[in-house]
Amino acid sequence: MTKEELIKRYILFIISLFFAALGVAFTKRGELGVSPISSVANVLSYKFEFFSLGSWLIIWNCVLIVGQVLILRRQFQPIQLLQVPLSFLFGWFTDFGMWITSFITADIYWVRLALVFIGVIILGFGISLSVIANVIMNSGEAFVKAISDKVHREFGNVKIAFDIICVVLSVVLSLAFFDFTIVGAREGTVISALLTGVVVKIFCKLLRRPLEAAWKFM
Repeated sequence: MTKEELIKRYILFIISLFFAALGVAFTKRGELGVSPISSVANVLSYKFEFFSLGSWLIIWNCVLIVGQVLILRRQFQPIQLLQVPLSFLFGWFTDFGMWITSFITADIYWVRLALVFIGVIILGFGISLSVIANVIMNSGEAFVKAISDKVHREFGNVKIAFDIICVVLSVVLSLAFFDFTIVGAREGTVISALLTGVVVKIFCKLLRRPLEAAWKFM
């Protein structure tokens, strides 16, 4: 891979972070929960409002990066430290997305559901761009890969287990913080968990060849 192609791939990856963050923001506006990996940060943003959702996502992603270091130890590759600034960028993009969508009000349930579906589509689009860029994983997927490599289990199975743990943890935190009421992890979280992967596959199939062909003329 040439230096020029690598730069283009990282630019695409940064663009992917923006759309993924915007997808989180739209889903958040639906007030029915966000994606499983963001659900813990979402619950914390409700309880501790002195930090924004983007700030809590930065903290959560950094926790996952530290987790990778502890799991992999000497096998942790220094290039993966790029996850740190990229996590900050994702958090800032999320807060920017929340500002962009600040005009949206969702007082009707079907509008909330619509926002969740729109958010899932945008999130899936963003993730598909990161898959096509193929330069570095986000902290959540990198954490899952670290576990799968360590315990020698299939990545997909570990990812499912990790998503479930994130949702369970967010529900436990919600029950503890809000007098046994579930806040921040609802049906929107389930919808996101079920549909995001499907949307990613569709966009990857549609966009991979056109984007890779476009790189040759840039």
